[in-house]
Formats: sequence, C-alpha cells, structure tokens
Amino acid sequence: MTSRPGAAKRRIALFDLDHTLIPIDSDYEWGEFTIALGWCEGHEFKRRNAEFFAHYQAGTLDIHDYVRFATQAIREQGATKSIAAHARFMGEIVQKGIQATALDLVRGHQAAGDDTVIVTATNEFVTRPIAEAFGVTELIAVELERDAAGQLTGEIRGTPSFREGKVARVQQWLADRGLHWEAVESTFYSDSMNDLPLLEKVTHPVATNPDERLRAIATERGWRILELF
Repeated sequence: MTSRPGAAKRRIALFDLDHTLIPIDSDYEWGEFTIALGWCEGHEFKRRNAEFFAHYQAGTLDIHDYVRFATQAIREQGATKSIAAHARFMGEIVQKGIQATALDLVRGHQAAGDDTVIVTATNEFVTRPIAEAFGVTELIAVELERDAAGQLTGEIRGTPSFREGKVARVQQWLADRGLHWEAVESTFYSDSMNDLPLLEKVTHPVATNPDERLRAIATERGWRILELF
C-alpha cells in the first residue's frame, strides 16, 4: 500500500545493533565465547578476530571473508550444539549489556506506532535472539547461505547488510511492503562510520554513541547526537 497525497507518512525507526543498542560487538563477543567453549584454537582465533574487528573499525572489512571465519565454529559444531551455546551466550554476555536506556528508546518508537527494524552487519544466527530480546521482530541482518541439506556453507545469501548494502536491504524491505523512501519518515540510529550511506539516506540520522569520525561528521552536518551509554 502506498501513501496517498497529503496523508501522514508511515514512520520507520531503524537501529544498528552493536555499540548502538548494546555496548558490545556481538559478533566479536560470540567469537570470544566460542574460544571459552573450546571450539576454537584460542591464540590464532583471537588474533584473527581482533584483526577483522580492526578492519571493521577502519572501514576496510571484507565481509565475505569475515563471515566464513565467524561461522566456522557453528558449522563444525552443528545446529543443536550451536543453538544451545547461543542461549548461554545470551544469558552470560548479551543480557548483561542490554541497558534500560536502549530498551526505552526502542519501546518509545513502538509506543508511538513506528515500525521498528534492527539493521545490522552481524549475521542472523548471532543477532536474531538479540533482536527478540528487544521485542523487535523485524531484523535485517547478514543472511547465511545453506546447502541442499540445510547446512551452513559459510557464504552470504544475497546482499550483505553492510555499508551500502544496508541501504539496498532497507530499500527492499520497504518495497516488499509497497513502500519507498519518499513515502516514509525514517530515522536511523547508528554509532559507526560504516553506516554513513544509510544515515545519509534517511529523514532523521541520529549518531548514537558515535565513533570519532562519525561524531565529527554529525557535528559538521548538524545531525542529532545521542549518548545511550
């Protein structure tokens, strides 16, 4: 359904996840958690995990290489063990990082009748339970490819929700609902310079717990800066 001329626009609230709604990088911390479980060789995994994280912060991450690396443990351990381990991860790591200020922000948009969507570059296995913990059913995350037997391959299915890919994935989400950018009033909360393409696309960009480079751009452009943590 498209909006009628003069009708109030549908409001969409988009949220990055890591360091925006939660004060951790969930993908990085999941990797550390798998080390503690003995699923990975600790020294080498830590080195590569830190290297990928540094590339992410610098805006030079190869998302395909990273997803192959990040999903190796769950591919080797299988779905049953991985799902059980993730439930422990939620209780021991993630839940402790979910703060009232972030919950209130999401719930405030929901109470106002806004569509709420988490848009993250972290894969769906890691982030689906976190989105559910925030009461958000709409998740745009990196989707994982499966083979004919339903097993993860380590590859990404479709467009990764990373950098410019976030714009493409949100645009598709809108199109699937008969909407387009001009038909909605959109807000996007993010901490990261990597999310500049989507921040520039929405009606209301909000630099949230921003990194140094994003803070400088937000200040220069007069964007709202929000400190949740």
